[in-house]
Amino acid sequence: MVNSTLAGLTLTPQYLGMKTDLSLAAGRIPAPDNSRLSNAVSSQAISRRAALALSATAAAGVLLSPNVFAADPKRRVVVWAEGTASVDETSKKIYPQDVNTAIAEGLKPLEVKGWEIVVASLNEPDQGLSDERLNGSDVLIWWGHKKHGDVKDELVNKINERVREGKMGFIGTHSCHFAKPFKKLMGTACSWREYVADGTSAEIIVKEPEHPICQGVKSFKLPKIERYGEPFAVPTPEAVPLDGIYTRPDGQTQPGRMGLCWTVDKGRVFYFTPGHETYNDYYRPEVRRIFVNAVQWAAPKAS
Repeated sequence: MVNSTLAGLTLTPQYLGMKTDLSLAAGRIPAPDNSRLSNAVSSQAISRRAALALSATAAAGVLLSPNVFAADPKRRVVVWAEGTASVDETSKKIYPQDVNTAIAEGLKPLEVKGWEIVVASLNEPDQGLSDERLNGSDVLIWWGHKKHGDVKDELVNKINERVREGKMGFIGTHSCHFAKPFKKLMGTACSWREYVADGTSAEIIVKEPEHPICQGVKSFKLPKIERYGEPFAVPTPEAVPLDGIYTRPDGQTQPGRMGLCWTVDKGRVFYFTPGHETYNDYYRPEVRRIFVNAVQWAAPKAS
């Protein structure tokens, strides 16, 4: 919100014209003859009062109207992580400032569209999501792995409520499938059949090229990925814009869904399978484009 005072106003021609008319009304009344002096004085006084009243009304309208100088409010995406990737020996070389910072860096293109990008962590006060921050957020991106149980149920309920009411979108990635907010939104176990990090690679396939999340994205390969074996115990998604094929070290292949979408009551939810903390997925341009697209897809429509 831009604060303004009359001293800083740029007066429009219409406003200046109004002032000129008021000056004419107030100060350019023809001199009356003696026989009508009393009536003229009364008329002049009324005109001056009317001019002052109109001037005050115009000034008050400029000051009080919320739309005169108000800039469009920024939209906000919060990228949350539990704070373990930057501590563990196997992952801090890849994500020295944690996974959430890497994801947030990839969202920079959103800034020119009026988005505010906020990084939050479980280690912060209010577990990184105060009421003020949460209630001002349009999209919440969540990465967790080892500390799912540390997230307070009270916070989980607030996230769930805000998403279901259509006030915020939710994006979960990789091991977030066991995160309490994601499980609350899905209402299922959210488990995969297996979790294997054995040097498997994957091709991420753009299955629905017309889907907003796939705009500007072509199929690409990840040299290493933690293999999440189907089936995935979640409700049937409304769309699977990103599919995938795992290739195991022995050459065998198996399918696996990589990007799934739901509408939960009035809110949108997206889950992205890749993102193991020992692989550099979140620095890859294709992955970053997917997240930029997903934020805009998941966000409630601007009012």
